[in-house]
Amino acid sequence: MLTQIINGKILTPNGWVEGGSVIISDSKIMEIANSDLPRIGARIVDVKGDYILPGFVAMNIHGAAGFAFKDSNREQFELAIKAHLKHGATTIFPTIYTAKTEKIYRSADICNEILKEGNTPVKGLHIAGPYFNPRMVNDFPGAKNPDKEEYLKILSDINCIRRWDISPELPGAYEMAKILKWKNIVAGITHTQAEFEVVKDAYDAGFKHVSQLYTSMPGFHKRGEYKYEGTVESVLLLDDMSVEVIADGKHLPGTILRLVYKLKGVEMMSLVTCALKYAEFEGDVEADSDFIIEDGVCKFKDRSALAGSLATMDTVVKVAVEAGIPFVDAVRMASESPAKVMGCFDRCGSLEDGKDADIVIMNKDYKVTGVWQQGVEFTE
Repeated sequence: MLTQIINGKILTPNGWVEGGSVIISDSKIMEIANSDLPRIGARIVDVKGDYILPGFVAMNIHGAAGFAFKDSNREQFELAIKAHLKHGATTIFPTIYTAKTEKIYRSADICNEILKEGNTPVKGLHIAGPYFNPRMVNDFPGAKNPDKEEYLKILSDINCIRRWDISPELPGAYEMAKILKWKNIVAGITHTQAEFEVVKDAYDAGFKHVSQLYTSMPGFHKRGEYKYEGTVESVLLLDDMSVEVIADGKHLPGTILRLVYKLKGVEMMSLVTCALKYAEFEGDVEADSDFIIEDGVCKFKDRSALAGSLATMDTVVKVAVEAGIPFVDAVRMASESPAKVMGCFDRCGSLEDGKDADIVIMNKDYKVTGVWQQGVEFTE
């Protein structure tokens, strides 16, 4: 069956196409046509002048609808996925932020079940922890140095891990990064105090990406009477190291978003939500929770720090635009750039003939008005 999306402004790698149409055949983009003349047998979808964009790639995302991926059963896992799909996340790498290996295994079992069934936004897992610098995590009991026996068993048993974030300054971190690189798993830097030499050596070992720039690492600082570069400046100096920023309008000011964009550019910068289970959730925070929801963001109860965002992928695009980043580049940083980091750009991240029909329709107010994931239109 053919679907033909017309009367929109289509974003392609070669720029905007106006007066054209996107032809979907089953799960794939059959053609980005320069004409909107109806195709024989096609279902016509008129988007009434809205933007036709590549589906967004969510690569740092902890949950939604009241459910954290790391704690969810199959039904809850899929409800969280659906909550983000509604907002344009057509490719999702659920984040498992835990020190407990049993939670990694349980999440992997759910992920593999979903992957076997096909036609899903889920493309694999993003593991965060437990190999963190304990000085840089205040909500993560169990932070420790890389345990080679432990992570080799996990990597041997689980084949759906696509990214693993750790602190590069820990003993054994470089060796782990080399193993991850050999297995085509993205090694990410996070929750770190690393300065330039460590960051440079980490890059050489296989750490090619930085998670939550600014949020989980120090910038320029003093020790005694002398000043030192932080992880932030070290990363910005390495042109080939990609970064992501939490662009929820709460974790970082717009000036910092523009600065990272200016220094890294659209090719090396991705927008992420770092959404917690309270994204797209209308209930109350549990009475025994360490978190509170205030000012549109999740905070630790003592208000000592932000704990995570409530954002969806359409939000991060809008926030980036409001910060002064061109709309086209904001969209690319929510689709193309993360797809390249995660190694799935051959299938998604741009609107091109032969790619998965992952498509987001967005109006001039940056609200999602339609979503197709592998050719299937999202309906609530």
